[in-house]
Amino acid sequence: MEKELSSTEKQVLLSIARKAIEAHIRTGQTYVEPREEKSLNLRNGCFVTIKQQGKLRGCIGNFQSELPLFREVAEISIASATKDPRFYPMGEKDLENFSLEISVLSPLRKIEDLSEIEVGKHGIYLEKGYYRGVLLPQVATEHGWDRDTFLKQTCIKAGLPPEAAKAEDTEIYIFSAQIFSEEP
Repeated sequence: MEKELSSTEKQVLLSIARKAIEAHIRTGQTYVEPREEKSLNLRNGCFVTIKQQGKLRGCIGNFQSELPLFREVAEISIASATKDPRFYPMGEKDLENFSLEISVLSPLRKIEDLSEIEVGKHGIYLEKGYYRGVLLPQVATEHGWDRDTFLKQTCIKAGLPPEAAKAEDTEIYIFSAQIFSEEP
């Protein structure tokens, strides 16, 4: 995303995410009011992270979208709540205590030199054959990782050996994100 979202736009997206999850779990329906804001109608990729008691509960996203951002946030929020294969789908009892974080992404940029990765600024997406892995920029910061550890962890997440990032046939992309969350 080229332009920084305003605090109001961030709050609108967080509200859309929460309402989409609650409506889908309670009624099976998804409806989002159309938005007029230009920045909320751009087609940006995003990830939605759900946490319960400070622990990861779901995280799904897309790097590109055919939908306007406000609709993408609603769809991805529901997917994070119900389709992350690492967790059981959220039910009504889970609606009592969860928090949201949204990461609105810049386009992916392929790199040739690993030194281009700035911990705390960039997320990593890598591909090697059929294997793919992604870690958002905030993951390295939250765990106190350096660049090498961040790369190794992205490889492990992709199901690859930790040193796979150094292989010639591994393609590495970086991206940045506007990251915002609900107040705890």
